[in-house]
Amino acid sequence: MPVTADLSKLVDKAYQDQTLAELVDAPVAALAGVSEGGAKLLKEALGIVTIGDLGRNPYFRVAQALVALNSGK
Repeated sequence: MPVTADLSKLVDKAYQDQTLAELVDAPVAALAGVSEGGAKLLKEALGIVTIGDLGRNPYFRVAQALVALNSGK
């Protein structure tokens, strides 16, 4: 079953027509609100280069899980 999603508010305009697979491999700066400077800091601090790297990063995954668990209180 095909899935569609409006990503226009989540990624920069240059990346809005890419597939999900392409977005996962896109630079983290492709995310709306992430500047080139911010992307550089993520790379230097945590080795994050792509959106996929960010999504798979164990620190971000733990933080996301803790926030989700806390939302049920």
